[in-house]
Parts: sequence; C-alpha cells; structure tokens
Amino acid sequence: MNELKAMRTFAQVADSGSFVGASRTLDLAPAVVTRVIAELEQHLGARLMMRTTRRVALTDVGERYLERVRCILYDIEEANDLVRQTQSDPDGEVRVAASPDFATHQLARRMPRFHASFPKVTVKVTSSGPVRSLQADHDISIVIKQSVLDGDFVARRLARSEVIGCATPEYLDRNGRPAHPSNLAKHRILTPPLQGVITFSRRLDDECGTECVTVTPPASQLHSMNNDLHRASALAGVGIAGLPSFTIDDAIRDRRLEQVLPSWHVADLSIWACMPTRRHVPASTRAFMEFLLDEFGGVERDPWIAQA
Repeated sequence: MNELKAMRTFAQVADSGSFVGASRTLDLAPAVVTRVIAELEQHLGARLMMRTTRRVALTDVGERYLERVRCILYDIEEANDLVRQTQSDPDGEVRVAASPDFATHQLARRMPRFHASFPKVTVKVTSSGPVRSLQADHDISIVIKQSVLDGDFVARRLARSEVIGCATPEYLDRNGRPAHPSNLAKHRILTPPLQGVITFSRRLDDECGTECVTVTPPASQLHSMNNDLHRASALAGVGIAGLPSFTIDDAIRDRRLEQVLPSWHVADLSIWACMPTRRHVPASTRAFMEFLLDEFGGVERDPWIAQA
C-alpha cells in the first residue's frame, strides 16, 4: 500500500463528503477510492469512516487521524515548494514593514546587494512609523523593541542594538564631556516626549557587581519620537541625543559624532524579522528573509558598536 497516496485519498474523501466526489477530484474510479480507504483502515486496524448511501462520516479516531494527516500533507507540500523554488529565480514583490530610521540607515545601503542577487524581486517598504509587532498585511515585519517579543507568528532574530548617547566633538569641546551620568544636568539633552528618568548602569568587577544610576534629564529644547530628527539635531550641535547604534554607526566611525559616557549602558533594542506563517512562503519572501539574516548576523549581539 502507498501510504502517502492513501492519506491524500482519505483527506479528499473527508473534504468531499463522499467517495464519488473524491473520485471526481482525484480522477479515479469510485471503486479504486473505496479500495484505498479499505486498505488504509486494514493497515491501521481501525475504522476511520462510517458509510451511508449518501455521505460518509468520520469516526472519532478518523477525526483525530485527519488532523495529523493534514499536517503531514502540508509539510510535504511545503518541502516540495522549497525544492521547486530553488530551481528557479525568485521573482515578485516582497512587502516589508520597517521603522523609518532602520529603513533609511540600514535597508537602503544594503538593497543594491540584494537586487544584484535577485534582480526579479521588487521590495515594497512601508516605513510610516515604529514597528513594535507583526504587521499582518506585510510579508516581513522588522520589529524593534526593548521588551520581550510575543505573538503567534514566525520571528527570526537579526541583531541587537544598543542605545548610545552621542554629540558632536565641537559641542563637547564647548560644554565639556560628561564623566558621570549626574553631569548630564549641565547639558542640553534631546529626548522623546514624556521621557521621565534615564537609568544608567555599568559593570564594575566580580566583587562589586553593577552600579546603577538614575537621573532626571533637564528640560529638553527638542522633543520628538523621530530618531532621525534627534540625529540631525545632534549633528547640528544642538545637544546630546540617545540613539540606536544602527542609526549612528557611520557618524561615529567618521567622527562626526562622539559617544558620550561610553562605559555606561542605557538600554538594548532587539531587532527581529517576522512573518505571519511558515507555510507556503513565496520564494521572494524567503530570499529576502535569508538575505536579512546573512546581512545582520542573526545573533544576540550589536554589530554596529564593533564596526564604529
């Protein structure tokens, strides 16, 4: 007995509600369908269906067996899709949701490499604001958040990004370089609206552990939820901004910005690439997901700190 063929036949009979209906869909004689189901039941040693003159009804064990059969058939189809996709160049559209700062400072610089490898794929990016959870109407959502990621979807870690205090060397020359978080009271700090307190921590030694300091930033002359506005303002010499490392790695490397309080830690952001499902993922989406993992490393570390 071909067990896989029997599973497919069984699932089709259940979907059609009759042997005749299944035989039409499968292009088999009704007698063949009847024989396949009988052989399957004999092989399993259990009755899966109750026959009537009009319809078939699943037994209790048949219902449970059907659930497992559907999972097996889905997995086989997905495996077949994966092989078929590797035999042809991915094409089509990939809809990506990403925050404006990540799209501007990270995706844009990498797109030439992606398109060189996959010239038939079009990437459509939506970057209207922060992305804190899966966007169900997109193929891939690049989620950036400080808290734990939670939800019924596929998530692949891309990297971690540390929030870094930074300012221009010229600003720090004029106003001094803070040696301790308490020194920030003398500086202009660019913060998001409603920023209450900022907690700093640093590792001492094995005996003393970690030191934590909480400071209330002075009244800011610029409030915004837009990281790129804070970045541009810091570059203009307005004050000290706290920004994700992925937005300022080039400015730190080129010495247009200087890290403030480099031995102190403020916060980490986790960066994830999320998809609604694993099943029947188009080749274009799969290609872009693998590209993201290759580009960013796919591990719990900050690649931008080391580069800067």
